[in-house]
Amino acid sequence: MGNYSVIADVSASLVKLLRENMTPDPIPQPEMIGLASPVDKGDFYLSLYLYNVRESGNNRQTHMIARGTNEIQFPPMVVDLSYLVTVQSPAELSSRALDEHRILGRAMQVLYDHSVLRGSMTVGTLAEQDEEVRIVMDPFKGESIMNMWNFSETPYRLSVAYTVGPVHIDSTRIKTTKRVSETDFRIQG
Repeated sequence: MGNYSVIADVSASLVKLLRENMTPDPIPQPEMIGLASPVDKGDFYLSLYLYNVRESGNNRQTHMIARGTNEIQFPPMVVDLSYLVTVQSPAELSSRALDEHRILGRAMQVLYDHSVLRGSMTVGTLAEQDEEVRIVMDPFKGESIMNMWNFSETPYRLSVAYTVGPVHIDSTRIKTTKRVSETDFRIQG
């Protein structure tokens, strides 16, 4: 479980994973992989863009969490994060498409081979709480991803979508309780 920064920690963990596994080949420098909108102009060969956050109904928790002997905490909110992974090669026009296909293929391979982020692969709250999250490619058809690509005046760039979760965001609501200290059973006959 994590505090409100856990979404940023998931994003940073994904960037860390891709940087460690995609440089120097096919991307020459780690700084060329980062978080950005697909329409941002910059030096990124590969960008991750968080485009949707939704509650994970399948992983919703309803039980209170004991915090010491006199407090209970409300359960965490559980969300899934949707990312668009977009490739933008600076190669010459004659080789750009093949270069982008290589980069995307390697990114997909890395995310598949590391489909569960945990331990040393994580940063921040995820690492502190020893949390793990799953990475799953979204089964969009070509038409669906094109419809999602609604950035004004920007031509489509080669992209693939992933869902990452479950991500737990701790509740700040805490309730004071009293423990049962003695019981009285009487049997009448």
